[in-house]
Amino acid sequence: MNHKNLHDLTIAEASKLISSKKLSPVEYVDHLSARTQLLDKQVHAFITPSFDLARKQAQSAETEIMAGNYRGPLHGIPFGAKDIFETAGILTTGGSRTGSQHIPKTDAVILSRLYQSGALLFGKLATHEFAHGGPSLDLPWPPVRNPWRLDRFTGGSSSGSGAAVAAGFVPGALGSDTGGSIRGPASFCGIAGFMPSSGLVSRTGVMPNSFTLDHCGPMARSVEDCALMLQSIAGHDPVDGNSFEQPIADYQQSLQGGIKGLRIGVLRSVWEKELPVSDDHKHALEQAIKTLQSLGAFVEDCQIRPMQDYMDVKVVLAETEIFTVHQHNLIHRTAEFGQDFLTRILPAVMFQSVDYVAASREHRKMIAQMQPIYEKYDLLLMQGFGPAPSISAHRPINFWKGANAQVPANITGGPALSVCCGFSAAGLPMGMQLVGAPLSDALVLRAGHAYEQACAWHTYRPELNDSTQAPIIDTPDLTPDISGCDEQTKNLAIRMAHNAGLRLNDRQLNLLLEAAPYALAMTQRLRKDRDWFDEPALCFRPDT
Repeated sequence: MNHKNLHDLTIAEASKLISSKKLSPVEYVDHLSARTQLLDKQVHAFITPSFDLARKQAQSAETEIMAGNYRGPLHGIPFGAKDIFETAGILTTGGSRTGSQHIPKTDAVILSRLYQSGALLFGKLATHEFAHGGPSLDLPWPPVRNPWRLDRFTGGSSSGSGAAVAAGFVPGALGSDTGGSIRGPASFCGIAGFMPSSGLVSRTGVMPNSFTLDHCGPMARSVEDCALMLQSIAGHDPVDGNSFEQPIADYQQSLQGGIKGLRIGVLRSVWEKELPVSDDHKHALEQAIKTLQSLGAFVEDCQIRPMQDYMDVKVVLAETEIFTVHQHNLIHRTAEFGQDFLTRILPAVMFQSVDYVAASREHRKMIAQMQPIYEKYDLLLMQGFGPAPSISAHRPINFWKGANAQVPANITGGPALSVCCGFSAAGLPMGMQLVGAPLSDALVLRAGHAYEQACAWHTYRPELNDSTQAPIIDTPDLTPDISGCDEQTKNLAIRMAHNAGLRLNDRQLNLLLEAAPYALAMTQRLRKDRDWFDEPALCFRPDT
């Protein structure tokens, strides 16, 4: 098949052509590799391409398919993997200097499952440092550019995954999500991103951010494509302590049936009051609500706890956990980390054991409080991100200053889907989320698919030209402002850093001091009178 626009195919479309022997997997890989080599110098989605491996895998897939041994919808389909998914014999950096020489001996379980389905590894995709923070301008790899406008942010931390799919380098990619890292890039890049229920997809062989809150999932052009990828990667992994045995649905088949009678609770107050969105985004969300109503869904406003409550729990848990993962290198190789990563992780020294347990106890309460919400509503509709801001507008300290609407799904453990719900006046994508109760993955995907079929947003593509020069990113002044850190807090922070084994220079210490007051404010909000028998969440399970 000779087709100039093979890069515009969805996984479902390419799969039909490959299964009917109208498209050669080798031809498909050759086309995508030529496009990527031509255009990724603008986008910077890849850390380590694996075009030769993908072509070799494509040749094997083509031989099998021609012999009648077709494995299923992912057979012969290239995919990219965020560079925290370990790949045997292939550099896996975590987007960090400290991982720049790391070559794993085994594949992550999720990679092995995709290989078993006949999928082809096209390369390792850029990520914010260890799936945390970013974009950083002080790392060995340039920040990823948004294919819709090359001076704009892709979202994080699955930045390369979002950009590679949107740019037509790969039809699907793997991302991870601890507080919106699949859904944020999906929103900013105008694609679909699905965070599965906690425990549905293995995390074995994936560099950890938060043992409690990490999820791995698919990013693709459409909800249907996410469902096809999920079919291959879902399933129990006894090595992953968060995984549990459960029935695996036929996710593609489950997309059918529409949403007539579905009860959807709209968290309108979040985008109108707590975390206001642009007028363009507000209009797009209201139009999405009307579309869902026209499809037969029952829609009404509802409320859950303030977003800051979820953010406090998420940050205290996740920052404590990622600090333990990297403590050795933070002690011995501090200068090798980027400023954004350090701004997020160093203030974890302010969290004591009592704070971590308080956050876990509040985590359990939040899960329980969602039960009556999900008895009343099948799904929640929340804002996604968009339109994308400029890369140079990013400020690391903003992580500590507020919340985001992605975090509740990580805290409560259910699935969350980001889909494009429109474009701004400047032509930039904007997203919305559909969030479900734990184990309602098939339902969330069905609702998102129904919405996509009623709209055309997911069919839009950015225009990239090989003659275009990516604009220079203005280097912002990121000098830490420690004026808000009083002497008592400063002395406490210095003492806590010393107790953690850190020996920080003045610049690194100031990164800690700038964020320390915000970290302490989180702990103070979590220090409540509690019953003796209030238990922590530990690892989420569907029966708790």
